[in-house]
Amino acid sequence: MKFILAKKVEMSQVFDENGRVHPVTWLLAGPIFVTQKKSAEKDGYVSVQVGFGSKKEKNVKKPQKKLGNFEGFREFRGEHPMNVGDKIDVSVFKEGDIVNVSGTSKGKGFQGVVKRHGFAGGPRTHGQKHSEREPGSIGATWPQRVLKGRRMPGRMGSDRVTVRNLKIIKIIPEKNLMAIEGAIPGNRGSLVEIRG
Repeated sequence: MKFILAKKVEMSQVFDENGRVHPVTWLLAGPIFVTQKKSAEKDGYVSVQVGFGSKKEKNVKKPQKKLGNFEGFREFRGEHPMNVGDKIDVSVFKEGDIVNVSGTSKGKGFQGVVKRHGFAGGPRTHGQKHSEREPGSIGATWPQRVLKGRRMPGRMGSDRVTVRNLKIIKIIPEKNLMAIEGAIPGNRGSLVEIRG
């Protein structure tokens, strides 16, 4: 399995050789470095830990200094033919590859049922005053409580979202840039995981 970490740059569009336009998300992908290999005997599961980015030396915690001056760490489960210190860059993928992209969606705060769940709300006329966007009835006479799972207002967004089967349209290895067709969760500058 191929993987890399990337930061979301912006959305744009790319024309192919037939003149068709493709909406794309530009990502600044890698390079990342393998910092640790976890084994079933020692850790209870098999994975590869990678470090990405860099930060000031004074801000790195003492236990992490032996791993390197990295901004953060992520793990990818499964057996991978890599060793500690190996570098992974955008060249592991090629144009036309189909990938899954995971990221954290934009946080929208506390939202009502119309925005959060797509409720229709009440009619504007027929005796309504201030209940255009209200949820309406939330329970019956019996069992005299609100049942679990009832869709109601609440915190929306800031969830881990995976978008599957996206196509890599363009790769610029010298700039570590990658264009993936379609929209990707998160705002500009947010970290995403790409798996092939």
